[in-house]
Amino acid sequence: MEYIPNILFTLALIFGIGFFIKNVKKLTRNIKLGKDVDVSDHKPQRWKNMLRIALGQTKMVVRPIAGLLHIIVYAGFLIINIEVLEIILDGILGTHRIFAPLGAVYDFLIGSFEILAVLVIVAVVLFWIRRNTIKLQRFVKPEMEGWPKKDGNMILYIEMVLMCLFLTMNAADFQLQQLDAPHYVKAGAFPVSQYIATLFQDFSISNLILIERSAWWVHILGILAFLNYLYYSKHLHIILAFPNTFYGKLKPQGEFNNLEAVTNEVKLMMDPSADPYAAPADDAPEPEKFGASDVTDLSWVQLMNAYTCTECGRCTSECPANQTGKKLSPRKIMMDTRDRLEEVGKILDANKGEFVSDGKQLLDDYITREELWACTTCNACVQACPVSIDPLSIIVEMRRYLVMEQSAAPTELNNMMSNIENNGAPWPYNQMDRLNWVNE
Repeated sequence: MEYIPNILFTLALIFGIGFFIKNVKKLTRNIKLGKDVDVSDHKPQRWKNMLRIALGQTKMVVRPIAGLLHIIVYAGFLIINIEVLEIILDGILGTHRIFAPLGAVYDFLIGSFEILAVLVIVAVVLFWIRRNTIKLQRFVKPEMEGWPKKDGNMILYIEMVLMCLFLTMNAADFQLQQLDAPHYVKAGAFPVSQYIATLFQDFSISNLILIERSAWWVHILGILAFLNYLYYSKHLHIILAFPNTFYGKLKPQGEFNNLEAVTNEVKLMMDPSADPYAAPADDAPEPEKFGASDVTDLSWVQLMNAYTCTECGRCTSECPANQTGKKLSPRKIMMDTRDRLEEVGKILDANKGEFVSDGKQLLDDYITREELWACTTCNACVQACPVSIDPLSIIVEMRRYLVMEQSAAPTELNNMMSNIENNGAPWPYNQMDRLNWVNE
């Protein structure tokens, strides 16, 4: 009987981690639906970017208040996981505070965890106020209605509950230590929970054990539940921020990539020995699509960008098109790409890995042409993103499809390109008349 809790804990741990691994495999499969792209260059710079941006949070502190609060929550998440490791070992082995022999080091760690837990609670409350009471403009955009808003608040509630459970567990443990309860070794410093423990002064040992064990179980099961909730939440960036910043764009902002398909077409046109009217060989591959109309036309890095989006809205708040009332929201571009990719993934799941067309695509069904052409390609969204997401690259690829596959550019753009072709400049004047204004 004494080993039943350990067996139950081990089974819960195996199930929780197993379900998480299953979701990670699904996530990896969905990302790999994108086109392959070589991002193996400049590895020292990539490692530097990952350490500086993802681990160092350097782009978060551009906005000091939100940046500081995020760093507190982020540090709490990383450091308090040491306590989670102890809980897991205790749960499997049937021990209690297995790291207690570390002595003064252990006291320092537990004390630090408690102070961090309080700071996290304060930060979470302030985040909630910013979202729901002050209602910062970037949190009340149309794309944030419904599930995105609920998800953002749900994460805050979960973090609050987990920290409170941690402190409650320690408070009951502290009180049991004072009462010399069996199995509860005197270990750890409790700068916060010792005051919470005053609420339990009149409780019996059996009731205190019930409180401590209940908080312990709910805390660790809550962490396992949160781990598996990540896949369905914007908080997937906790994991993906690191590879996303590693594989982030290194080229100067504003430098477009050349399409290999277009390069090949131009080379064919300029080859005097090539017959442009010759029929393709029977075994020739199907011509590559210019640009992107659906998620499978994007690169795997762009799809990873979509899953990494934190929905913080910094990109949209910096977008000049959005500021002037246009429909474009770079955050919505990323959210739509992720939603469409999830939809494609569900089709694969339902058809044993085979894609059956559902008659939808990213273009028009999720992202409108009005949104795409509202973009000024200024790169403000790319610069603002704290985890190196590039919404502009998706916009450009979809524009390429409209122009090069459908000849569906706006009239003004078509006129400009015609002028460039005929006059060598965007204006409707031939070269001989360009300097006539000087005479006036």
